[in-house]
Amino acid sequence: MTALEKETAITAYFNMWVQREFSKLDTIFAKDIYYCECYGPEYYGLSEIYQWIEAMLQKQKVLEWRIKRFFHENDSVIVEWFFREQQSSIIHGFDGVSIIEFQSDRKIHSIKEFESKSDHISPYH
Repeated sequence: MTALEKETAITAYFNMWVQREFSKLDTIFAKDIYYCECYGPEYYGLSEIYQWIEAMLQKQKVLEWRIKRFFHENDSVIVEWFFREQQSSIIHGFDGVSIIEFQSDRKIHSIKEFESKSDHISPYH
């Protein structure tokens, strides 16, 4: 799988959240996918992923999930991104990084997310 194909799959997944349309998720994720969100929850397999998505669509609207850059290493891709969402009337945004691993069947089998505050300060500048 080429770097461009991996980037296309990852971008498609991120866009699913913004568009609220997940009908092609099975073409991107392996059935036995492992997913760890940046604040702790873990999901094992597509059935748990679909339960999580359904729950999140009820309470959250993703306003933006913008990819800043990709780093490639064999079957793994590190993605730096910015995420902005709304729950009730509260809008929240943060920076993040995902470590995404692909299988030989060209599907994502692992995602591990990490979060960072998007407001940065320079205390000694």
